[in-house]
Amino acid sequence: MTDVLYDVIIIGGGPAGLSAAQYSSRAKMKAVVLDKSATAGALAFASLIENYPGLLSAVSGRDLLEMFRKQALAFGAEYAEDQVIGVYLEGEVKVVFTRDKTYRGKTVIIATGSMGRKATIRGEAEFLGKGVSYCAICDAAFYRGKTVCVIGDSEEAVKEAGLLTRFAETVYLISPSQRLKTAENNPDLAIPNLKIMTGQTVTAIEGGEVVEKIQLKDTLGGESTMELSGVFVYLQGSKPIVDFLQGTLEVSEEGCIVTNSMKETSIPGVYSAGDVTCTEVRQVIVAAAQGCLAALSAEKYVFHRKRMKYDWHG
Repeated sequence: MTDVLYDVIIIGGGPAGLSAAQYSSRAKMKAVVLDKSATAGALAFASLIENYPGLLSAVSGRDLLEMFRKQALAFGAEYAEDQVIGVYLEGEVKVVFTRDKTYRGKTVIIATGSMGRKATIRGEAEFLGKGVSYCAICDAAFYRGKTVCVIGDSEEAVKEAGLLTRFAETVYLISPSQRLKTAENNPDLAIPNLKIMTGQTVTAIEGGEVVEKIQLKDTLGGESTMELSGVFVYLQGSKPIVDFLQGTLEVSEEGCIVTNSMKETSIPGVYSAGDVTCTEVRQVIVAAAQGCLAALSAEKYVFHRKRMKYDWHG
């Protein structure tokens, strides 16, 4: 166990976690970010980001994440690439267990994201960020005039397919089940360039440097090939990463960490931000803003303030 008592332990190194680290460390709090991988989060897999405020030209998600990280470190935050395997949050001192160390802190901010689903389709992991995506609103603009598919049968899959039709020439909604889990009068289903394919399973995603085609199998065992440029996967995935909590925090039926408007959870001194809270709009700017709110709440808690302090310049 480390002898250091941190003011803030931040679990997760995406935009929410690193934004929280920036605000925490700039407020002169001793903060550490515990990140299972610097290149494994949803933002790191994004090929191009061009709509984040302040960017004058497009950058890769990985490059934008590195900017976040460098800024947090410049303010004094610590960063450790280590996977959290358990927590104890009930006491006045919170304890976070990783594979290598045990960390103690006055507060904890959970920003682990929602990429809980493991890649199950052959080629899915290989082409992640190279034509495979888990976020249509993030990447739709890169497929203008192209053919893409959405894999899934949920309401979310249908909604994301509808969004993609605004950009792609043709969108195939490929459902492994015979019936979509949405209302039959869902307006997205009537969009002309959305093609519905039920009872089809994508068995492989293939290509060279980027995605070029998928392999399909129907319920009767028939196989086929479809050429396309993008694959958006919504197969019981995008689940909040909360397994390490082992039921210590209140979560919704969907497994989302429940918070109030200032990102406070069911346990005092514990906060959560970003996609792990199942925020309705999954964008980098939203996650970063929530990380800011969580850090402000943590600072108020640590210093027993009645009101939040918003700036520490000078």
